[in-house]
Amino acid sequence: MQIRNIAIIAHVDHGKTTLVDALLRQSGLFRANQQVAERVMDSNELERERGITILAKCASVDWQGVRINIVDTPGHADFGGEVERILDMVDGVLLLVDAAEGPMPQTKFVTAKALRLGLKPIVVVNKVDKPDARPEAVHEEVFDLFAALDASEAQLDFPVLFASAKQGWASLESAETGADMAPLFDSVVAKVPPPAVPEDGPFRMLATTLESDPYLGRVLTGRIFSGTVRPNMTAKALSPDGKTVEQARITKVLGFRGLGRQGVDAAEAGDIVALAGFGTATVADTLCDLGLEAGLPAQPIDPPTLAMIFSINDSPLAGRSGSKVTSRMIRDRLLAEAEGNVAIRIAETESKDAFEVAGRGELQLGVLIETMRREGFELSISRPRVLTRPDPATGQALEPYEDVVIDVDEDFAGAVVEAISKRRGRMEDMRPSGGGKQRLTFVAPSRGLIGYHGEFMTETRGTGVMNRLFREYGPYAGKIPGRRNGVLISNAKGKSVAYALANLEERAALFIGPGVEVYEGMIIAENSRDNDLEVNPLKAKQLTNFRAAGSDEAIRLTPPRRLSLEQAIAYIGDDELVEVTPETIRLRKRELDPHERKRQARRAESA
Repeated sequence: MQIRNIAIIAHVDHGKTTLVDALLRQSGLFRANQQVAERVMDSNELERERGITILAKCASVDWQGVRINIVDTPGHADFGGEVERILDMVDGVLLLVDAAEGPMPQTKFVTAKALRLGLKPIVVVNKVDKPDARPEAVHEEVFDLFAALDASEAQLDFPVLFASAKQGWASLESAETGADMAPLFDSVVAKVPPPAVPEDGPFRMLATTLESDPYLGRVLTGRIFSGTVRPNMTAKALSPDGKTVEQARITKVLGFRGLGRQGVDAAEAGDIVALAGFGTATVADTLCDLGLEAGLPAQPIDPPTLAMIFSINDSPLAGRSGSKVTSRMIRDRLLAEAEGNVAIRIAETESKDAFEVAGRGELQLGVLIETMRREGFELSISRPRVLTRPDPATGQALEPYEDVVIDVDEDFAGAVVEAISKRRGRMEDMRPSGGGKQRLTFVAPSRGLIGYHGEFMTETRGTGVMNRLFREYGPYAGKIPGRRNGVLISNAKGKSVAYALANLEERAALFIGPGVEVYEGMIIAENSRDNDLEVNPLKAKQLTNFRAAGSDEAIRLTPPRRLSLEQAIAYIGDDELVEVTPETIRLRKRELDPHERKRQARRAESA
């Protein structure tokens, strides 16, 4: 059977997963009356909640005798490590671009990776049914992007289709409404080359993704480069530097058929399969015949730019709701994550109870923390810090910079420009983007953008859209102002009382309500001033024999400000931690004892 391997790449929210839904329906994979969830490829619980793709996933459809393996990739820059690996095992890409927004930062990122590998994209201008769609102008912008990325003549001569994935059609002309997805299928079969495989040769396959299956154990997915693989065959794994990792019997060969995987008797070169049976082989290893000594080359992964400290939860309320609280459990879970997620790096710290976790951004690390929290872990998380690298010429520290593209109503553009300027950002472009909106383009140090997203949403009243992408390492940008407000810190352990909170509410924005368990050193509110205050949230009203009319009416408190996990991580200072448990998210001081906090503050000042 003929095979075509394609990946769908795009900026976040440009419609990749919706397009896959349409292709699966069109191929006859579902019955006409079958009820199928939207974004069927986003099977992960967090993916459905957040409306984004986090993990790359593979599906397979048959179109007129050709098997098309389709890989849906993440669109967010924080999960770019997934995209880079996937491009290694496909022969073509569908580049999806929103007909109104045009090419965005992540579009540039994934397109550059694809062009560098010599892939020839098929461009799909999606969402042409939007009222503000401008398909022909976007087509021109994509051409300009390709030219700016040094595309070859053959890559610049890309086919383009116009589509509405939501309505389930594609067309070769921007002015025509298509009937179905047939033009897109035909373009894939005609324009994407079949896998280039040696006519004969021993079995070789590069592992590109890793997952754990409760019945099969470790499952490694990749494209077969040469030869044939069968169940019960003995093979070995070679590391990228050619060393033998292990020798194992392949217990299962799984081919992708529709949305699922099923066991096959044999798989040949060019097909994408999943193999079970290896015990220690991991991503970027070559699975091959016993006679081979050299592995397949793997794509280098861009290094992480942000790090946090994951440590045990040592608060007085530790172990109340989580079942996994020891440093050994946390270490094993983080190492397992790093094995399958090549964009994450784990390092041990001086303390045996804490680990440094480095990744691509706040969202990626936030997703990891949220996943662990749902698995029953209790953790303490530090404020993120950027990872610097020395300048080879001068030895000075260089810090990461990002491209920031913001779409915002014209009324809020001034406030955004002022805020990013304070964070050492530099504006590169400002232009109208239609509908009373402005598109602002900045280059800013990653350090200055930590925690800015929440402030940005407040400044734009929830209407702004901000996209960020790593650009380069550059000189240190100077001091950046941090959080302006201090916090209120509990000086006692117990349950908060409405009477005490009502008195505190006059000078602070509360993070908790009445009847909440608190402890000494826990942060319960944001102070209206710039200093920290220790307060007693347990103080009850003194009972007397005197009563006055109306004096005992129910106390009414303003609803507390509930911080999400990402907001809490962005909010804390260097001397603070986020306590994460399956049931709650709390803010606390790193040192719970007030005397130790003062000693640490004095040491920091003298340093």
